[in-house]
Amino acid sequence: KNHPVFTSFIGSSNVMVQLKNDILHIANNNQSVLLLGETGTGKTTIAKIIHELSQRKENPFIAESIPNLPEPLASSILFGSTEGAFTDAKKRHGLFKSANKGTLFLDEIGDMSLSAQTKVLRALQENEITRVGSDKTIKVNVRVIAATNKNLKQEIEKGNFREDLYHRLNVIPIHVPDLKDRKEDIPLLVNHFIQLICTEQGWKNKAINKDAIEALQQHYWPGNIRELRNVVERLIILS
Repeated sequence: KNHPVFTSFIGSSNVMVQLKNDILHIANNNQSVLLLGETGTGKTTIAKIIHELSQRKENPFIAESIPNLPEPLASSILFGSTEGAFTDAKKRHGLFKSANKGTLFLDEIGDMSLSAQTKVLRALQENEITRVGSDKTIKVNVRVIAATNKNLKQEIEKGNFREDLYHRLNVIPIHVPDLKDRKEDIPLLVNHFIQLICTEQGWKNKAINKDAIEALQQHYWPGNIRELRNVVERLIILS
């Protein structure tokens, strides 16, 4: 657990120790991983750590946020396209091909359209893709790590998410805890962010007093670690 990749993984609470153990147990497998947790809890960081601890670490780690995929271009971005496949189409490798022999991280998978879900399911089942505008299949070897802040079982009941894709992604589910559930880690996180932000900005390192730490620990933190970092940065600027 002292591996260098855990440098950015701040926390010594029981839930974080358990999370590190889970990551170490599953990192070297090739099965799909589903990261479950609220926005701002650090799911992208965890996906990168899993990749760095795996046998795929020398190969690409490709990350994409599903809400950033425009629906008309989703298939082209995910699976590639041939030149002239549609208006203004250029030859594109696609994310699956770019992540070949490596890891593809699909963030906010719960926002993926049903048509894209069908194609992703096929790519995971067959280990092959077909570029838009082509009828030739391309073999790929990709480990997919997906993340969501939605309850996918409820999305399945609503008809918004394919149950077969859920089971394909949910081989190894990992719950990422909210910051409110590990408030004992807040002093470590605050001091980490102070040092990080001051170093980035070239500022003199600052200190925070005990009363301020206690006040931060009493907050609910709906935006989780991302919100905490923003608050620390604001405090540094205003102090």
